[in-house]
Amino acid sequence: MSSKKKRRTNPIISLIKGLFIVFMALVLAFYVAVKMYLHDLDPIPQLDNYNRNVVTQVYSSDGHVIKTFQTFHYEQVSIKEIPQYLKDAIISTEDKNFYTHEGYDIFGIARSIIVNIINKRASQGASTITQQLARILFLSNEKTLTRKIKEIQIAARIEKTISKDKILEMYLNNVYLGSGSYGVGAAASTYFNKDLSELTLAECALIAGLPQAPSVYSPFKNIKLAEKRRNKVLRRMLIMKTITKEQYDSALKEPIKLNKRAGLSRTNVAPYFIDYVLKELDELGFDETEISHGGYKITTTLDYDAQVAANEAIVKDMAAWRLNKAKNQAALFSFSPMTGAIIAYSGGKDYTQSQYDRVTQAVRPPGSSFKPIVYAAALQKGWMPADIIEDEPVTIGNWSPHNYGSRYSGRIPLYKALAKSSNVAAVRLIQDVGIDSVIQMAKNLGITTPLTHDFTISLGSNGVKLYDMVIVYGCFANGGYRVKPYAIERIETQRGKVIYQAKRTQISKVLDTDTAGMMTAMLKKVITSGTGKRADIGKAMGGKTGTTNRNKDAWFIGYTPDIVTGVFVGNDNNSSVGLTGGTLPAKIWHDMMIKATESYGDTEFDYPDYGIDNIVYDDSVEDEESNTSAPRPPVIPLPKKENSQLEEKPETVKEEVKKVQYKAPQVIKLPIKPDIESFRAIPAQANTSQNANQTKKQVN
Repeated sequence: MSSKKKRRTNPIISLIKGLFIVFMALVLAFYVAVKMYLHDLDPIPQLDNYNRNVVTQVYSSDGHVIKTFQTFHYEQVSIKEIPQYLKDAIISTEDKNFYTHEGYDIFGIARSIIVNIINKRASQGASTITQQLARILFLSNEKTLTRKIKEIQIAARIEKTISKDKILEMYLNNVYLGSGSYGVGAAASTYFNKDLSELTLAECALIAGLPQAPSVYSPFKNIKLAEKRRNKVLRRMLIMKTITKEQYDSALKEPIKLNKRAGLSRTNVAPYFIDYVLKELDELGFDETEISHGGYKITTTLDYDAQVAANEAIVKDMAAWRLNKAKNQAALFSFSPMTGAIIAYSGGKDYTQSQYDRVTQAVRPPGSSFKPIVYAAALQKGWMPADIIEDEPVTIGNWSPHNYGSRYSGRIPLYKALAKSSNVAAVRLIQDVGIDSVIQMAKNLGITTPLTHDFTISLGSNGVKLYDMVIVYGCFANGGYRVKPYAIERIETQRGKVIYQAKRTQISKVLDTDTAGMMTAMLKKVITSGTGKRADIGKAMGGKTGTTNRNKDAWFIGYTPDIVTGVFVGNDNNSSVGLTGGTLPAKIWHDMMIKATESYGDTEFDYPDYGIDNIVYDDSVEDEESNTSAPRPPVIPLPKKENSQLEEKPETVKEEVKKVQYKAPQVIKLPIKPDIESFRAIPAQANTSQNANQTKKQVN
């Protein structure tokens, strides 16, 4: 009995019990104090309107993010757009008690501390989804006690400010998921090239497994490890009973099908255009470092849907023609001839393979797509679309150019010669108007590359840029005005302050309005009756094919009243691509322009009838070849128009049309408005050095 009494009164046991009670009381008091403290914290003002634009993002004209600097990809989505599978996967993996806790888990934190002490490393974090959101939005990733305390404080305030669904939405929009992607919308696009609504259960599980270690579990880096992590997430979902055993088994068997064209995902839809934007920013006084860290919103002129259509047309159509080698390339450039706004820009078929820009850097012979410049010079000198020209062999010195297939039509009107892309007719025209006149016309219309002073330039033997050629055709579309393309509409700071707004672009009157109208009337015939039939989109349009000798380069450049677009296809090593301009280039142009012109309806050119619009004929022309490989002729004095047949007109044309006298181009200095009442006003952008310096000062 005495021993029992001793056991009951053992002072050591009593001390331990007393200390335990005191400890538990202190823990309870601490817990209550923490709960009361966190409960009394104020909500976070305007958290609902939080915008993660911490780095500069570039937008298309219709609001799509097309580039975020530092390889950053962010897509804002609502909670309703996020698949239930993905929400369940994230909660099962990251925070199973998300909908029941108050933003933090004190006991979970205590448990993780004990585990970390035992393991002698930070093996458990115990952060709730709300705590993770607090860290993402307001804190750094440093592993300190101070940061952890702040994380809990902010998490509690977040819980008092917005609903659980809103917390989950913000987390899923801002969590980093590897490969430069922030948020589940960006991850779906980056890894699978899909919208969220298209994701499978297995794909949702893969994305849900990334937050723990994005660089480790990225399927681009280690697909086996990514699959193992995905299966672990699926197992958690099965345990949490958010999926059935059948769904679990099926998802385990699903192979991982990654986005094979990650370089052309939604945030990199126009990489060549972005390079152009950076050059324009440099002209405006911004450097790339300042832009990438400035948190700016840069709104561009790019039409997102048109750009996607251009990318798809290049890839799909080139694959259909079995042009899948790295040397096989295509380029497309499109802009508004009225405003100068760039609509689509593809400098090659795959930026990840080659960053060489074939729009502004490549200098290639344009073939017969250069002929309209010769015809424009002839019209300015006095020729008319219905004037007769000899489509018969011609020799200049030791040079004897011939038509494609050696087909000749004898005496034909000028418009028909252009439609069937007669080589000899173009040579006869440059004989008449002079090499100097054609070179000057080319420069006036927008050609910036040097042109050789000989007759072969009439067949497009001289190298030019696709960028320049599209500007040339823009002059035919808009009444004779050369318009400088531009890419940037507006630049805003993170607070929404506009620090740059595009002004009027540079415009010059370089062609008589009647000449532009007659050129358009003739180029319409190229589509309806000539070499450009494959490009026909069923709307008012004009255009011209171009093919160089031995089919090395193939071009098609065309325009509607609203958009002018050029397409080039060729091999980077200058070998034969085996195409003519009326085949693949015209098809790419057609497929892109169907989408690009969709919103414009069936607009018509605002030109008078020049007497050839209603003439119908069909020579079933296949295409043309420039045939510039023959020895070049010597530069000889220009022949006079001694052949009376060149002066004749078809018998059906009874009234003589007034000739248009050649006029030197008139440069219009801004801000004088161009006198083109029949056309839309041309809002534009002045990229002067003075404007650039002023912009730079505003930013600084």
